[in-house]
Amino acid sequence: MGKKNESVKIACENRKARHDYFIHEAYEAGIELFGTEVKSLRAGKANLKDSYAEIKNGELFLQNMHISPYEQGNIFNHEPLRSKRLLMHKSEILKLFGRTKEKGFTLVPLKIYFKKGRAKVELALASGKHTYDKRQDLAAKVAKREVERALKDRQRYE
Repeated sequence: MGKKNESVKIACENRKARHDYFIHEAYEAGIELFGTEVKSLRAGKANLKDSYAEIKNGELFLQNMHISPYEQGNIFNHEPLRSKRLLMHKSEILKLFGRTKEKGFTLVPLKIYFKKGRAKVELALASGKHTYDKRQDLAAKVAKREVERALKDRQRYE
């Protein structure tokens, strides 16, 4: 039997993370959410700006992630900035704990998506960029764009 197509629906992305950090490795983790948080996520009412993950007592938590309160929610609505527990295997958490103790490494969420109906987070092991690194990346991006444009123009006139 062939492998079924896994439907992945992206709820929110942290585009600024790729600009501010060097991404070394990416991991997938589940999120422990309340019902109204899931409904808000499905509606795309989440923000990963300034969010990060940290390890406390052998467990992984996502901090500063904002999920807006659900409009149709009542007294069961959630706190928008509460810390959310991430679900990973213990061995992976220990590996990440060892890596984050190295100088300059941090855990940054890249995106939140739904995979087979379950909410997942793509966590990245990242190190911060300096201003000159950002300028070099921008210069490389501009150069690549100009080369592609020149090739496209050349093909048009041939």
